[in-house]
Amino acid sequence: MLSGKGGGNLEIQNSLALCDDIGNRYARRNEYEAEVLALQAELAKADMAEKAVLKNRLKTLRQNRHNHAYNLKLAAFRVAEKQFLKKLAEDRKQQAAALDGSLPKRLRQLQLRLFCSGKKADFYGQYADLSWDTKLVHEQSRLEYQQLPEVIETYARAREELWEAKARIAALSGPEQTAALKVFKEQKKAEQAKYRQAVRKLKEKQRNRLISTKALSNGIQELNKKRQEADLKNSFALERKSLSEIITNKRFIINTGTRRQLKVLNSNISDLRRRIPVERRLRVPLFAFIGLFMPGLGQVLNRQYVKAALLIIGTLFIYIIAIPYALGYSNYQGRGLAGLVSLAAGARRIDKSLIFMIEGIVAIFMVLGASAILAFNFQDVFKTQRAAIRGIRPNNWFETRVKLETDGFPIMVSLPAFIVTAFIVLVPITTALLLSFTGMDPQNQSKFPWVGIANYATIAMGRGLAGSVFWLILGWTLVWTLVSTSMAILTGFGLALLANQERIKGKAFFRTVYLLPWAVPAFITIMFFSIMFAPNGALTEILESMFNMRIHVKTDPTLSRTALIMLQTWLGSSYVFLLATGVLQAIPGDLYEAAQIDGASTWQKLFKITIPIVLFQTAPLLVGQYTFNFNNFSIIWLFNGGGPFSPTKYGNLAGTTDLLISYIYKLTMNNQYQSIGAAITIVISLGLMAFAYIGFKNSKAFKEERL
Repeated sequence: MLSGKGGGNLEIQNSLALCDDIGNRYARRNEYEAEVLALQAELAKADMAEKAVLKNRLKTLRQNRHNHAYNLKLAAFRVAEKQFLKKLAEDRKQQAAALDGSLPKRLRQLQLRLFCSGKKADFYGQYADLSWDTKLVHEQSRLEYQQLPEVIETYARAREELWEAKARIAALSGPEQTAALKVFKEQKKAEQAKYRQAVRKLKEKQRNRLISTKALSNGIQELNKKRQEADLKNSFALERKSLSEIITNKRFIINTGTRRQLKVLNSNISDLRRRIPVERRLRVPLFAFIGLFMPGLGQVLNRQYVKAALLIIGTLFIYIIAIPYALGYSNYQGRGLAGLVSLAAGARRIDKSLIFMIEGIVAIFMVLGASAILAFNFQDVFKTQRAAIRGIRPNNWFETRVKLETDGFPIMVSLPAFIVTAFIVLVPITTALLLSFTGMDPQNQSKFPWVGIANYATIAMGRGLAGSVFWLILGWTLVWTLVSTSMAILTGFGLALLANQERIKGKAFFRTVYLLPWAVPAFITIMFFSIMFAPNGALTEILESMFNMRIHVKTDPTLSRTALIMLQTWLGSSYVFLLATGVLQAIPGDLYEAAQIDGASTWQKLFKITIPIVLFQTAPLLVGQYTFNFNNFSIIWLFNGGGPFSPTKYGNLAGTTDLLISYIYKLTMNNQYQSIGAAITIVISLGLMAFAYIGFKNSKAFKEERL
């Protein structure tokens, strides 16, 4: 029974113990709170018969809390502390008036801080065992009283020596400086003569083959270094030079050295705060809920005033900018979130649904930003107060700043870029996404309604003028992407293999020729072939003379598509050639020699060594080539404008060589089917993201975490 009670008491004591930042456990010094918490812990485990007794004891203890021995001592201390702080403020004013007014403000502040820390160390030393807070103030004041004199002495001594050096420079006479400068120049000439003589000796040794050319170069560098060191040493004989160095050094000590000493002091104080726990009466983190909708309030209650000031800026953003804008205030035309729902339905004739939508989207991002601030505020206060309940003190500003400079540095660097990205990238993407669920078409440009998934159904079912040609264009786009990109990759890789062969002569010439399609702007190449394949173009005339028949490439769908694929093969092969050439030149020759010894054939070396290594290095970039060609707008538009046109199959919205990207352009810019264009954009974006993800995920470089 006794052992059971002893075990229970030990368990209760452990549950009531405080802990510091590194897990050390401490007994509570607030004897009244310790008794209350112990009774509450016993009450939670007691049976029905004991609960009534424990409740009465707890009630009596709380009713007589003002007469509790510990609370009486605490009340007496607070009275004494109030009188002491009042007296300290008066003494500080007198001490400030007694200080030399000619001293720098910073030095006077340090002296006043030393004066106050000495007084506090004496006063709080009498009450150091009363609570953990009094112990912290005592230890902190004692630490400051020990370390501040060294900081003050360093500052004062450096300042005194700085003024002495300045006075000596001002007192320097002209003749003395002229004479010293003359001596320095003579010494410099002597060092120069010694240097030249030594260099001549080294060169003579090299001519006699006693030392190598490399040894001669190293020797000259060493002699030059010694000459410069001698000149620097002799320059300090000039009093002005030495005094200037002293002034620079003392300014560094005053501006940087003392800051470092104070940083060490603050770091030592931080260590004290981590080792000395805090006692809080609250057992639940109420501050987090009190300041839930008022960022900064919880930090004020936790006595983190600088952090509170920063979060108050967030509060101003929430209640002055974000929420009013979301409610429609300060909008250009829209009505915030409500305008995003209505899309200007029933609004003025000059109001436009698109502007209502964009301003509603901006309002959404502002609300999300406000929500992020509120969430961060709640999490920060909750974690801080929950740690304080356990005994861990909240970080002061020095500790918070150090943490921001280390752990928070990536977040601080990324935050501005994220905000810019949200408004430059995410807002347009969100606009396109929401626009795809509306009915913006040629008949509904100024005002348009929400239509749900009607646009996606039109595309999927192939209905209407815009949706009927989608699948035809998608099929050609897939063929174009796979064939043109694959042929460009094979051509570029094949040319790289040829240019890398040892038996090929004039490699530099061939490599230059193979890079020409990449070096010459694609715009020029595409327009050149477009003109050459025109009905009266040179290539059309050549083909007619060769085959004795008129071949119209730009008016025949099959020939136009073939010409485009061949042209893209030519344009895209150079990039692949450049990638493959770099990888091939980096493959060690030992691999091929070992394979040759093992009896591998040329094809086996190609498929077992060359291709796997090249694909390992270039696979992610080759995946990017497929996604680029899927949206290769320029070649389609510049070569033939998407033609030739077939109104019976494609209507007046697209041509037989149009890709989805050029089809979207014609839908939106030429025919004003913005909603269906947005829907197609979302579909192909999701498809490309899925393709790129699968391609990257299945590449060996991705699997081995080389990306």
